[in-house]
Amino acid sequence: MQSRVGRVTVLRMPVVWTDRHRGHAPEGGYWMGVRLAGDEEPERGDVLRDQLLGAGATIVSAPDLGPDPVLAVHDAAFVDCLRRAHAEWVAAGHLSEPGQPHVVPYIFATPGFSARARPSRPPASIRAEIGLYATDTMTLISDGTYRAACAAVHASVHAADLVADGLPAAYAAVRPPGHHAGPAYFGGSCYFNNAAASAQHLRARGFASVAIVDIDAHQGNGTQEIFWSRGDVLYASVHVDPAAGWYPHFVGYADEIGEGDGLGATLNLPLPPGTGDHEWLAAIEQLLRAAQQHGSEALVVSLGVDAAADDPESPLRVTAGGFRAAGALLGTLGLPTVFVQEGGYDLPRLGSLVLEVLHGFEERHG
Repeated sequence: MQSRVGRVTVLRMPVVWTDRHRGHAPEGGYWMGVRLAGDEEPERGDVLRDQLLGAGATIVSAPDLGPDPVLAVHDAAFVDCLRRAHAEWVAAGHLSEPGQPHVVPYIFATPGFSARARPSRPPASIRAEIGLYATDTMTLISDGTYRAACAAVHASVHAADLVADGLPAAYAAVRPPGHHAGPAYFGGSCYFNNAAASAQHLRARGFASVAIVDIDAHQGNGTQEIFWSRGDVLYASVHVDPAAGWYPHFVGYADEIGEGDGLGATLNLPLPPGTGDHEWLAAIEQLLRAAQQHGSEALVVSLGVDAAADDPESPLRVTAGGFRAAGALLGTLGLPTVFVQEGGYDLPRLGSLVLEVLHGFEERHG
């Protein structure tokens, strides 16, 4: 799967990308009530593409697949709310009163507060309705957010199609990321769940069982929730320990293993802050053993590189060599594999760290 031109390694797997990501421009968010600059902005998607092109990657444009791939893993009312949100925000006059260009919930439907709410009586304003689905005030909605989030799903599903059609691997270089988006909620810079949509599409294309291995620095609470009661899709994650105060805070503990038909099909391996290559790679080996025991016929990798030592968004200390070794471990499964981009916010090194994983995979898988 890999060739070398002189001393340069050329990526052979296709990279699925779309310029529709640029419509999602939240321009930061609110953390503890304070407006902060954003690290998940249009520049991130363009920097990633440019760095991959510089490494000789072949870029494949993602088609527009409509709403069906999104609805395959998300609640219809939730999807419709995100579709309408910005237009209704503008129609309500919020560009001038209070002067906010992005959709920001001001009220949240926590269980106790909304206990008497009825589906037949939805909130009368979008500023309240969005609070039915939002989990934080960092994940703002701009004019093009819905289209960009759909495009990220489309790219991830198209990568799954390429693999289902016979390619050994494909990589969806997407933003916004997705693994914190659940069946009917969004947050953590995620709106729709790209990895879940990819896994669901692989199931629809005939793979009897699929493993999602999440190596992002943070646990994919949304992906876990989507497949919590299903045994056909394994969710296995290594991430910084939420008990140490890291996102997503409420979930991601080792005793979360699924329920019903999905009992035992969820595996969480939380690691303490400061963990480096050795322990991180040992955890990935454990995740891959779980995929083998699961009998997975295809693999989706939630490829976050924010576990890197210099990334500002996590306390893990993984090196470039660690990421390349992780890719090699993933390649040992020998499964048809879809990589879906999640986190990674050290922009000068984003593409190079992604390439370490992909090159390591191709060296071993090939």
